[in-house]
Formats: sequence, C-alpha cells, structure tokens
Amino acid sequence: MQPVIFSIGGFELHYYGLMYAFAFLVGIQLAKKMAKERAFDINIIENYAFVAILSGLLGGRLYYVAFNLSYYLQNPMEILAVWHGGMAIHGGILGGILGTYIYGAIKKINPLTLGDFAAAPFLLGQAIGRIGNLMNGEVHGVPTFTPWSVIFQWKPKFYEWYTQYLTLPIEEQKKFPDLVPWGLTFPSSSPAGMEFPNLALHPAMLYELVLNLVGTAILWFILRKKTEKAPGFLWWHYIIFYSINRIIISFFRAEDLMFYSFRAPHIISAILIMISIVALVFSQKKKEKKC
Repeated sequence: MQPVIFSIGGFELHYYGLMYAFAFLVGIQLAKKMAKERAFDINIIENYAFVAILSGLLGGRLYYVAFNLSYYLQNPMEILAVWHGGMAIHGGILGGILGTYIYGAIKKINPLTLGDFAAAPFLLGQAIGRIGNLMNGEVHGVPTFTPWSVIFQWKPKFYEWYTQYLTLPIEEQKKFPDLVPWGLTFPSSSPAGMEFPNLALHPAMLYELVLNLVGTAILWFILRKKTEKAPGFLWWHYIIFYSINRIIISFFRAEDLMFYSFRAPHIISAILIMISIVALVFSQKKKEKKC
C-alpha cells in the first residue's frame, strides 16, 4: 500500500486523485443514463456534474481545514495540497448542495431534481474514493484488539484506553486478542502506520466502501425505478444511507474530526437524517395534494 502509482521527473500520479477521476467518469455515465430514462436534457446533466464535483471538492477541503485550523495556519501551503489527503465528506455534501442550488437557480431547475440525478453517482463515488484512502493509509480504524466496549462508546474514549494500554507490561498487552482476522498493517510512512506502527487495524475505509456500495445498489436498482415520487426522493435517501453508514464507520475510525468531546460525524449525520426524513414526508405530501 503506497499512495503513488508512478512518478516521472517531478510528476507523480496518486491513487487518491486517480480514484476521484474514475469516480467522476463512472458517476457522470450513470447520471446520463438516468437522464435518458427520464427524457431530461443530457447537456444540463453534464454541466451540472462539473459544478457538483468542483463545489463538493471545495466544500470537503474547506470543512477539513476548518476543523484542523491550527495546523493549516502554521502550514498554509498545505491547504492546497489535497493530494496529501484531508477531505471531509460532510463538507463535500454541503459544498455540493450549495453548488446544486446555485446551478439550479441559474438554469431555473428544481435543485432537488438535480440532486436525484446525483444521488447514486455521489454514493458510488464515495465508495471508489475509499480505495484512494486505503492506498494513502488514511481514514484508518483503531487496532483490532480494541475491546468492543471501547469502540462502541458515544464519546471517544479510545485514546484514553490506548494510552493506558501502552503503559501495560508486554504480557498484559498480549491478553488483548484480535477481535477480527482481517486487520491491516500499514506502512510506517503512512498516517495509519505512523500512529499505530506494526499494529493490525480495522480497515475502516473498506467497511465504508462496502456499505456505500450496498447503498448505491439500493438507490440505483430499486429506488430509481420509483419515478412517481416527488423531486428529491433519491437525494434524501442518499443522505440517509450515507449518514447511517458514517455513524457506523465512525465508531471504528481513529481520526474522526471532533466537536468538543463528540465525534463531529455522529452529530452531523444525526441532524442530516432527521432533516431528510422530514423533507421526504413533507415533499411527498405536497405532491399528493397537487395530484
């Protein structure tokens, strides 16, 4: 596992960037297929795809920088070094929403209609992007011998437990067995390897990849066919699916952004789920009244 595929002179091709490019190409094909099915202008979808990806990437980066502001104030040039990692998906979602509303306003199109075209491609893109995180050795989980009682706590007690664990004699440390057999040990040069050298970790990025693929399949093969639903039906389900996935994965992740003593993804995801459920109910009732 290493982040660079190859380098020529000063040019380096990173898995991280390649995966985002691949996700964009696959996602735009899905959106165009759906546009054909619904007799929607494909040119609008193609232009919207560029707006969505750019606003999403910008939002994801700004969100991450904001939650790590002290580091980036000391290293301002790193703000632009996105190839080093450091994207927050909730910031990406918020950035994508903002870009969608602006584009929808310009084209006089309901932004929720645009969101429906983006739902499955977005979730699939997030799944593909986790391969880049795997190769970077980031978005990693906690060591596989971490007790379940420590992992599944609402407040992040892991580092408190881990600090105590490191003070134990070797014989006492050996009494903590691996809870799963598929842990990954990352290179010492990676963020995961630097934080937990020579330890098998929960591959949190792969957990999320699988959950996102499941959500994509439901969106694409089942919910996409419900064309009688109100605009935003697929978009709000995307938000719900991803937020549930993020809540689950955040228990295993070691480096989640924090809001005071709480994991920021837990708070944001819970809020987004509630908003999405209310929006689904309200929009469907509004559509039924018009009918």
